[in-house]
Amino acid sequence: MPSSLSRLSCLLFLLAIAGCRRTPADKPVQPPGDWFTDRAQASGLVFTHFNGMSGHFYYPEIMAPGVALLDYDNDGDLDVYVTQGQPLGTDPAMLQAAAKRGPLKDRLFRNDGQMHFTDVTEQSGINLQTYGMGVAVGDFNNDGFVDIYRNSLSGSVLLRNNGNGTFTDVSKETGTSNPNGWGVSAVFFDYDRDGWLDLFVGNYLIYSLAGDIQCESVTGRHDYCPPSSYRAQPSRLLHNRGNGTFEDVTAKAVVGGAYGPALGVSTADFNNDGWLDLYVANDSQPNQLWINQHNGTFKDTAFLAGAAVSGSGQAEASMGVDAGDVDNDGDEDLIVTNWLDQMNALYLNDGMGNFEDRRAQSGLGAPSLAKTGFGAGWFDFDRDGWLDLFVANGGVATIEALARANDPFPLRMTPQLYRNAGPSTGSGQGVRFEDVSSRAGAVFKIADVGRGVAFGDIDNDGDTDIVVANDNGPLRLLINNSPNQNHWAGFKLVSSVGRGFQPRRGGPERAAPRDQVGARVQIVRDGRPALWRRARADGSYASSNDPRVLVGLAASTAPVRLKVTWPSGRVESFFNMPVDHYTTLTEGSGAP
Repeated sequence: MPSSLSRLSCLLFLLAIAGCRRTPADKPVQPPGDWFTDRAQASGLVFTHFNGMSGHFYYPEIMAPGVALLDYDNDGDLDVYVTQGQPLGTDPAMLQAAAKRGPLKDRLFRNDGQMHFTDVTEQSGINLQTYGMGVAVGDFNNDGFVDIYRNSLSGSVLLRNNGNGTFTDVSKETGTSNPNGWGVSAVFFDYDRDGWLDLFVGNYLIYSLAGDIQCESVTGRHDYCPPSSYRAQPSRLLHNRGNGTFEDVTAKAVVGGAYGPALGVSTADFNNDGWLDLYVANDSQPNQLWINQHNGTFKDTAFLAGAAVSGSGQAEASMGVDAGDVDNDGDEDLIVTNWLDQMNALYLNDGMGNFEDRRAQSGLGAPSLAKTGFGAGWFDFDRDGWLDLFVANGGVATIEALARANDPFPLRMTPQLYRNAGPSTGSGQGVRFEDVSSRAGAVFKIADVGRGVAFGDIDNDGDTDIVVANDNGPLRLLINNSPNQNHWAGFKLVSSVGRGFQPRRGGPERAAPRDQVGARVQIVRDGRPALWRRARADGSYASSNDPRVLVGLAASTAPVRLKVTWPSGRVESFFNMPVDHYTTLTEGSGAP
C-alpha cells in the first residue's frame, strides 16, 4: 500500500477514459429499487470493530477485520464469526474508549434460520482478546463439524468445534499456533489429495509497536506508512498428518520460499490438471502463483504465467483476491484488488494456468482508479449465469478532503458492484463489466473503511448475500433483493463419514459429512455452454465464504445435469437435479 500521493493524475485519467467505456446493451437493465439492503441491525448482527487508534498511526490500525460465514451447528443455515481489535499503545483516551466498549473479543453469532442472529460467544467458550485479523474455516479433523482458524497481530489460534455448540483452543497440540506471526488471510485445502485438509497461513510483515515507524504524507501530515517500511514475513504451509496434528512443510514444499507480505489467498485448479493450486496476493511485492507439482511441492509460475506484476512490470499493492470462471470458458480467472492509482486487475486464464491482464478492456479498471480495494468476490447476484463482482473499498492513507472535514478516520470509501454483461463477441476475451453501484441500493452510497467480505446465501432463498466487516466501523449484512425472476440450483458437496474420525468425550457421537471444498462442478445445459463453479470457502480478504455452490440459470426451469470433480480426483455425474432448490451431493453416490 503506497503512501499518500496526489490523486489529480488518476482522477484526470479516470475522467478521460470514462467516456470511452461501452455501456452493455445486450442485457436488460434491472428494475429500480434497492437490490441490496443492510439488515445487520434488524437481524441482530450487531458488531462494531475497534482498531485501537489513538493518533499515533500504528500500522495495524488499517488492516482488520475479517469475517466468516459458517454453519458451525450443522442446522442448515449460515452463522457469522468476526474478529475484533484491541488497544494499541498506552494512550489514556484510547484506553478509556476501549474500557467503555466492554470486553473486546471476537464474536460468534448464531443464525436461527429466520433471519435473526444471537450472540453466542459466551456459550461457545470462545474468548479471544488479542488483536484479531483474518479467519478461515474448515473441518481439519474430519468429524463433520467445521473448525475455525483465526489469525492475529501475533500468532494464530485453531478452535476445534466440539460438535455441541462449544469450541476448544487446540493451537499448541496441533502445531498451528504460527508463533510471532502476523497472519492475515489463511485457507484450508487438501493439496495432496489424501482426504485431510491442509492449511496455508498468509503472514504479512515483521512488526512491533516498539519498532513502529513514523511517516508523513506528501502534504506533511502525519500518516500511515507504506508496507515497504517493514520487512516481509514468510508465510507457512502446514500439512495435516491425519492424527490431529500438522507439520510445517514450508521449506520443502514451497520451492523458492513463501515470502510475504501476503494479504489475499485463493485456491483453485488453475491449470486444469485436477490438483489444487494456490494464488497469493502480496502487498507491493510480486504476487505468487503456486502450481501443484503432484508430489507434495509447489512451483511459483506467476511471472511466466503473467500474474505476478502489472503489464508495465511493476509490483502492485494487492490486497484481496478471488478465483472464478467469469467468461464461462471452463477455467478459473482471477480478480486482484489493488491500491487506488493502480486499478483492480482482472487476469483471464487460457485454461493452462497462463493469464492475460484485461483490467482496462473489461471495464473493471477505470471505476477502481479512485478506490483502494480489499475484500472482493465473484458471485452471480442476478442469477443470469454470469459471475458478477463485489468490492469493499477503504483507504490506507489519509484522504485529504475527509481530513479537512474533520473525519476521525479519513479513509472512508463506498463499495462497488459490477455486473457481468458477458462477451461482446463470441470470444470470452471480450467479457465486459458495468459498474452498477449507483443502482444497487442506498447502502452503496455509505462510505466505510471496508476490509473483510464474506459471501453466502444467508436467508437460503437462492441468491448470494454479503457480509462486510469494516475497520473501526459496523458490520454490514447486505441482503440480496434482486428483483428478477431468474432461476437457480444450489448444491452442498460433501464426503461420506470423515476418514479417521474418533469420537471425543462431550463431542458428537458420530461423524457428519464434511464439506468438499475444492470440488469443481460442471453444470451441463442443453443447447448452451456449460457453467463451471467451485465449492470454496477461501478468497476475498481475511475472510471465509459459504462453501455451497449456487448457480444462476436465468429463465431455464429444466432439471440440470452435473459433472463433479472431487478433491480426491474422482469424477462423477449427477442427473435430473431440481431447480430452485438446494441438493446435497455425496462423493461416491453419483455415476462414474
